[in-house]
Amino acid sequence: MADAINRERLLPVGSAGKHASGWWGLMALIVTEAALFGYLLFAYFYLNAQSGAGTAWPPDGLPDLRMPAINTVLLLSSSVMVWFAERCLRKNGPVAAQLWLLAAFVTGALFVLIQLGEWHKKPFGLTSHVYGSLYFTITGFHLAHVVVGLGILAVLTLWTRLGYLDHERHAALTIGGFYWHFVDAVWLFVFGALYLSPFLFGSGQ
Repeated sequence: MADAINRERLLPVGSAGKHASGWWGLMALIVTEAALFGYLLFAYFYLNAQSGAGTAWPPDGLPDLRMPAINTVLLLSSSVMVWFAERCLRKNGPVAAQLWLLAAFVTGALFVLIQLGEWHKKPFGLTSHVYGSLYFTITGFHLAHVVVGLGILAVLTLWTRLGYLDHERHAALTIGGFYWHFVDAVWLFVFGALYLSPFLFGSGQ
């Protein structure tokens, strides 16, 4: 009886299950954020098309794919780690869930560090030309979402460590994990637009 009372005092979760109120709120957020990135990528391809056949896009030559490819692997790996964390928690394995969440956090933090290094190495800036403005705006917005996602992963790790989440109370991990999966999916579109499309369409020089 005492254990049941203590559990009720741990963390208010609202309605139970995957489709809790927080889940619907996250869906609304994802729709608006997906629209934002959709507009930015549309602007990228539109201005690319308007740049003319004799104009290089990107202006400073084709992008180096090595570090962005590593970042892609890191984010996809972190998404798998979050999925494993939720799976472990559902099977009453909070310790394993903590470890997977911590690993996902570290992997996401590595992504941030590599992206900042990529910014530093670029020969252009935010105001150098149209491509530079689009590049830093798109990757900057995505990086901001990654930082928010890292904050969510840190909170989820702490809540799991404190016993707020378990095999019966895991809605927060499901909701937070879905946001992280969304951030990872957006990166695939960003990577395809900024790093792969110049090779595919032959617009770089």
